[in-house]
Amino acid sequence: MKGLWAAAALCAVAAGLPAAAPATRTAYPCEPTAIDGFGPFGRARPPLRAKIGTGHVLTGTVIAADTCKPLRGVAVEFMQSNANGVYKLAGSATVLTDRAGHFRFQGPIPPRYESLPPHIHIRIDVPGYKQLLTRYVVAQGERRGRVRLVLEPDQL
Repeated sequence: MKGLWAAAALCAVAAGLPAAAPATRTAYPCEPTAIDGFGPFGRARPPLRAKIGTGHVLTGTVIAADTCKPLRGVAVEFMQSNANGVYKLAGSATVLTDRAGHFRFQGPIPPRYESLPPHIHIRIDVPGYKQLLTRYVVAQGERRGRVRLVLEPDQL
């Protein structure tokens, strides 16, 4: 999975976009997911739904970096472009994690556009943790993907 994140960073650099900074080493028992800092999200939360199409299923778990325990009831937001590389409401969704911190999102396989690999933007904004904005890069031919999203506590 780390290879996919590295590939996303290389593609971002090639496209002239700022690459995601590698996650800094922390004292947390679980390493926080690297912040991508890039995404098409607006202020409003995407609609609550787990399916926007067929072709690819992304499952995952949301956990806390300081405890390595799953976080339940977390809103995980997804956004992917349409076949023309345009982001619209139809390509967005929000799902809630279950008591084990798991989620499932189903949609069409995202297209390549502007020299970027197929990818799904992910945003999590929950009180007590730093906002996570990252991408999941879909490997060629992949129909199912899995990701572990580790949230860093907000140290305010």
